[in-house]
Amino acid sequence: MTLVKINQILEGKCTDQKVTIRGWVYRKREGKELIFILIRDSTGVLQSTIKKDNPNWSEAQKLTIESSLTLEGNVKIDTRAPGGFEIGATHLTIIGLAETFPISKDKSEEFIRDMRHLWLRSRKMNLVMKVRAETMQAAREYFNKQKYTEVSPPMFISAAVEGGSTLFGLKYFDQQLYLTQSSQLYLEILMYSLENVYCIAPSFRAEKSRTIRHLTEYWHMEGEWAFADMEDLMKFEEDLMTHICQTIADKCVKEFKELGADIEKLKAVKAPFPRITYKEAIARLKPKNSQLDWGSDLGYEDEKVLAEDFGKPFFVYDYPTAIKAFYCKTYKDHPEIAMSVDMMVPRIGEISTGGAREDNKDILIERMKEQGLKPEDYEWYLDLRRYGTVPHVGFGMGLERLLVWMLDLDNIIDAIPFPRTTRRFYP
Repeated sequence: MTLVKINQILEGKCTDQKVTIRGWVYRKREGKELIFILIRDSTGVLQSTIKKDNPNWSEAQKLTIESSLTLEGNVKIDTRAPGGFEIGATHLTIIGLAETFPISKDKSEEFIRDMRHLWLRSRKMNLVMKVRAETMQAAREYFNKQKYTEVSPPMFISAAVEGGSTLFGLKYFDQQLYLTQSSQLYLEILMYSLENVYCIAPSFRAEKSRTIRHLTEYWHMEGEWAFADMEDLMKFEEDLMTHICQTIADKCVKEFKELGADIEKLKAVKAPFPRITYKEAIARLKPKNSQLDWGSDLGYEDEKVLAEDFGKPFFVYDYPTAIKAFYCKTYKDHPEIAMSVDMMVPRIGEISTGGAREDNKDILIERMKEQGLKPEDYEWYLDLRRYGTVPHVGFGMGLERLLVWMLDLDNIIDAIPFPRTTRRFYP
């Protein structure tokens, strides 16, 4: 018999045919005369029935949740069955008989998180991982369409990209190295050769924050390009975001429906996005948080409040130089203002940060010293300004934060296969 995937059956491509499917037992209900088995594979869940007079009855009785099996039978329409189709089993072969599966409906959220290696088999995680894959594919499609070259920066770094307090240090043979906080500085190196570059890679931040949007290891969609300014940057970001949302809304209808996520908000994402300055953001937030003044760093709660006012993606730009990284370019007539921009969305707040990079070597050195950094640690970075410097911009967008917003997830740990937080690193 023809080996088929379950989605082929659910799409009506195998009706009244004899087929073979492979998968795992998702649910099982046993009666005196009939056994109902829900079988899952990577593409979906299908109901199968086995009658008592079937030669495979005793084998079906042995089946336990998550047992793997091969099943042959006849496909028929049954509106009572999940998905509207059923396969009447004619032959069943147990591949791997499972022990008692430890995850059940009465288990706590904490227990389920500890059993991540098994919880990834759940329908929820199956669907989230598919949307995650499509999101990365959509991002790559857009970057490639805009003639950007995908590159592979290192994970081990010798000096901080952001503040040193969020670095993970490690012993590298006889040296002290760190895990990267961002690929930005290395993308800048490659930019001088390839002009427009991007990567989708892990980043690591030793922040002790415990919110629904923080991970210590997350995936970064980052881009850098030459001969560009802030307007170019915001235009690119909003077009990228629009492309991702429209693509996911088109390709992941089934996943959103089963997850109960609001796909309409993705369809509504269109450029241009609203833009406000940091100064305007402070003015909006001041009545709700009297402690905020010019120079205050916007916290998670502040960003959430601001985002709810818009109800869709928007930009906040022109932040105080004092709260931004050493590489941020400043306005010539207003050095207290950095050419930096964040994209924010409801519930999550900031999902991307970007801006213009300082291309003047001397100013860059002064900025390093102001922030207590040693210019000699960044000699290779300063070389980029010594030999053919150009105005350039870049940004980094958190993949998991984007997924939390798109899929209405309760927590960012559900947006990544193996979450790493301040307290969670198993398995």
